[in-house]
Amino acid sequence: MKVSQPVRLTMVGGGSWATALVKILSENNVSIKWWLRKTSDAEHIKKFGHNPSYLSDVQINTRKVKVCTKIREAFRDSEYVVLAVPAAFVADALTGIKPEHFTSKCVISAIKGMIPGANQLVTDWVSEQYGVPSERMSVIAGPCHAEEVALEKYSYLTIASPDPACADTVSNLLRCRFVQTTPVDDIYGIEYSAVMKNIIALACGITRGLGYGDNFQAVLVSNAMQEIKRFVDAIYPKHRDLSGSAYLGDLLVTAYSPFSRNRTFGTLIGRGYTIQSAQAEMNMIAEGYYAVKSIYEINRRFNVKMPIVDAVYTILYEKAAPTTEMNALKELLT
Repeated sequence: MKVSQPVRLTMVGGGSWATALVKILSENNVSIKWWLRKTSDAEHIKKFGHNPSYLSDVQINTRKVKVCTKIREAFRDSEYVVLAVPAAFVADALTGIKPEHFTSKCVISAIKGMIPGANQLVTDWVSEQYGVPSERMSVIAGPCHAEEVALEKYSYLTIASPDPACADTVSNLLRCRFVQTTPVDDIYGIEYSAVMKNIIALACGITRGLGYGDNFQAVLVSNAMQEIKRFVDAIYPKHRDLSGSAYLGDLLVTAYSPFSRNRTFGTLIGRGYTIQSAQAEMNMIAEGYYAVKSIYEINRRFNVKMPIVDAVYTILYEKAAPTTEMNALKELLT
């Protein structure tokens, strides 16, 4: 019987989500070139088969995974490129990569953030910078935490692409014995919702740090779902059911899970940490910190009613007291 050749894929990023995705992909017939910035981490993985900085208990199948620190080498001969670095650093990670390096490649964004300054979704930015057509773009959405993937807890992913065939193919790449996948075509709705849910998780964390309870958080999250719907419908009108796993499910797990870095970041802010001290405490990037500025600035054009986004922006970027802002916000919730 003829054995099919493995799919050739490049993973860009060395964090927890990149590590979890490498684990998932290694379950299937995929040959992975894994680009990491830190030489010490790359050498450690080569020698010991696990990432010393993130999800260190995850065993890496080094027969399927080739680790490298040169981005062009990682791109060579690959059919797929997965971007799994924080949105604020994706441009830096791709330094030296030109449009021709993306020729014929499908790009999969595993980034739940926006390009700061440009205020662009990652897919839009990649298309503009590198000329990748939309039908070769897809995004990975949850609800799914890297830490639970590491433990092989049964999880679900949603794969969105404007091209149904692309969504199906990427779904098959990521489906394995402990991950179920669903292909959809609402790439912009999925991507904006993923950005927004990180902002809501920040708000939940802030209220938790201030001592608010579960009753208030339930109201906050239900109001947030309405806020996300208003914004997504305004910026990209399309019939969509926001009660689906990729929308509501992803919001719930990010807002409530102790694994949520955005919730953790918000909790520290609510307890009185400065932004700098909270970032140092976590040693991880909370995408919501950058995303709230982008969404706030985009909304100047659309004027959607978004009191939760406004409150988080005012706390993080105008240095308003969390207590004052949340006292004002609670009067606007229903």
